[in-house]
Amino acid sequence: MSANTIVAYMYDVRLLTSFMSEHKNNLSISEIDIQDLKEFINFIVGLDLGPYTQSRVISSVKAFYKYLVLEKIITENPSELLESPRLGRKLPDVLTVEEVEDIINSVDLSKVEGERNKAIIETLYGCGLRVSELINLKISSINFKENIILVTGKGNKQRLIPIGEPTKKQIKTYLIHTRLTLPISKNDSDIVFLNRRGAKLSRQMVFYIVKKQVEITGIKKNISPHSFRHSFATHLVQNGADLRAVQELLGHVSIITTEIYTHLNSDDLRKAIIDFHPRNKDNKEF
Repeated sequence: MSANTIVAYMYDVRLLTSFMSEHKNNLSISEIDIQDLKEFINFIVGLDLGPYTQSRVISSVKAFYKYLVLEKIITENPSELLESPRLGRKLPDVLTVEEVEDIINSVDLSKVEGERNKAIIETLYGCGLRVSELINLKISSINFKENIILVTGKGNKQRLIPIGEPTKKQIKTYLIHTRLTLPISKNDSDIVFLNRRGAKLSRQMVFYIVKKQVEITGIKKNISPHSFRHSFATHLVQNGADLRAVQELLGHVSIITTEIYTHLNSDDLRKAIIDFHPRNKDNKEF
């Protein structure tokens, strides 16, 4: 599992133990039954957690109990009958090509961090990286001659991603004109994107950079760094890229995960009906 997944699972297990301590007179692990776990699930539902978070908590609890059985700490697994909430296939917020261009062009290059911030957005969109992959990207993993970057994704799985000319040019500009002027931390000497103190950027800082630029452009969509990854994949598919190729570029284990990017926008659907439905061939007013 990735480091972030491990942190989330540990948080969920602590949430379970905290609930048992406060609401169940600190029941021991061997005393907890299915009814206690159902009450815990009702508790997290009452916290107004979204269905995806609820599902993750339940997955964490089930994994924890499988571990307890495996280690022979308990003999029966009360979590086997827990049901996860049904999850719909949510279409992510996607930027148009014009909106991406507006965000990139909105970066103030006269500021110290300008070249870096522009390079961050170019890389998120140009390579479809996750935030964790971006902040851990190494200079030694970029082959400017072959136009390829080596990315380490979830579960330390590595993949090669071609790097386009705009992204390549902006990263090189940042490395030469901004990064070299920083008091670079010894531990982060190979990390591409650094803060003003010469240390690796945090996830929170990347979110802040993106939110700030989106605010400047006046785009009203709910945009996060991950939105550029969604947009990267969507634009590739809409322009005819093979779904298997997109799967490889995104680092998805299953093609099912990638299939969400085959959605069409409402204009595409409208045009398809007007142009191809037999009832509309003679009447284009729709």
